[in-house]
Amino acid sequence: MDKLLFKKIFKGKKKTNKRPVSLRFLDGIERVGNKLPHPATLFALCAFATVIFSFIINKLGITATHPGTGKEITIINLLSGDGLRYMFSSATDNFIKFPPLGIVIVAMIGIGVAEGSGLITAAIKHMVTAAPKRLVTAAIVAAGILSHLASSVGYVVLIPLGALVFAGFKRHPLAGLAAAFCGVSAGFGANFLIGSVDPILAGLSESAANIIDPAMKLTPAINIYFMIASAFMITIIGTWVTEKFVEPRLGEYHGEFESFKEVKPQEIKGLRWAGISILLTIILFLFLTVPENALLRNPETNSLLKSPFMSGLITAILILFFIPGIVYGIIAGTIKNDKDVVKHMVESMKNLSSYIILVFFAAQFVYYFKESNIGVLIAIKGAEMLKTVGFTGIGLFVAFVIVSAFINMFMGSASAKWAIMAPIFVPMFMILGYHPALTQVAFRIGDSVTNVITPMMSYFALIVAFAQKYDKKAGIGTIIATMLPYTVFLTIAWIILLMIWMTFSLPLGIDAPLHLP
Repeated sequence: MDKLLFKKIFKGKKKTNKRPVSLRFLDGIERVGNKLPHPATLFALCAFATVIFSFIINKLGITATHPGTGKEITIINLLSGDGLRYMFSSATDNFIKFPPLGIVIVAMIGIGVAEGSGLITAAIKHMVTAAPKRLVTAAIVAAGILSHLASSVGYVVLIPLGALVFAGFKRHPLAGLAAAFCGVSAGFGANFLIGSVDPILAGLSESAANIIDPAMKLTPAINIYFMIASAFMITIIGTWVTEKFVEPRLGEYHGEFESFKEVKPQEIKGLRWAGISILLTIILFLFLTVPENALLRNPETNSLLKSPFMSGLITAILILFFIPGIVYGIIAGTIKNDKDVVKHMVESMKNLSSYIILVFFAAQFVYYFKESNIGVLIAIKGAEMLKTVGFTGIGLFVAFVIVSAFINMFMGSASAKWAIMAPIFVPMFMILGYHPALTQVAFRIGDSVTNVITPMMSYFALIVAFAQKYDKKAGIGTIIATMLPYTVFLTIAWIILLMIWMTFSLPLGIDAPLHLP
């Protein structure tokens, strides 16, 4: 009898602790991370720490040599007279010039009209009633990867949209946010087409390659084959991680779901006319960009890649939301005059209040980090560490991926990192017989996988703000714990893909073999 009672008690205790070890580990990360101060306070503390470390490292005399210019990099002491004057006079400029701020505010003008008029809600309702549930996660991850065509628009538009779509299917909104964030940010080194970052990286790689071979030319398509394969891989892995790890860990969502009732006839009519307006707007953009001498092409080179259209993509996004939003509102009766339009814009700005506070402190931290040269010093020292390892073949490039991922935790900008690293590693690996396209691919893998877990990523504060809409207690720890499985599994899968590519000596892109002749 006692034994039977003991077994019942033992079994009862065992049942209450069925949560897998991996999920309990992530719960622990979230608890620890969320015990950190408010993100705005944390960024302020990081800015303060940067000031202190700039003083210490400067006094220690630690320097580095910039591999591109040969210039000695020294740490600027922000506690010096010049440093204090810089901090006092630059606070406003740091805030205003912080890239995500302007992009988000401009985009939200158009999105605010589309959301306030009911266009986005009606479109999601229609999608929810029509789309097969099993393909939603994969579609969101793939859309995130494809969003790289439009620079940073995926962060502003797609990530909150992913949360809304999941909510429409009565699934946890943060899982939808995570799936979109995975595609947009962890999948930054992949795409189905040439993206806006490809010409920048290829240009830096070509300059570095010219150190060894002055005649070498590299096109933006040198990674296209590997990028396409990576895009499919990320879609599969991202979907699997979302549905097998992230969503089960988040559990049941206890907040309010969007009520998606039957779409009304007036809403269907509004969606139809909004769709027509989108089509006409796209035709207008094509007219302004496709012809050889089109108005929004580069007037000097006729190129579309480095053109007013590409640099003003956020304006195009504003228009693509603004016009259909007004058309839908007029047809559906939610917009009756210009006052309604302005009201929707104002409402969208109210939702950005917490983000704007975060941005102020985040901007000070990022610009202090840049001004002090601490980020550049860390990047150069990390690159030099890899240079001394002495690996060759697959081991060399796996190590390079890992070091690139580590450096990405401290320095957010891909182009800034590659401008520092390319002059070291592209020539060094060319001497070992490897094409610059392979070096660039390895860098892009490492640069992508840790994007979703580093607060140094420019849009990290925005992701926290999006998450707080569904979980008021969400903080940096919530995002890191939620996204860490993507980093782990994508790093493993991407390295395996690279190893397969190198084993079979497959070309990485157009005119881009693995090995030099």
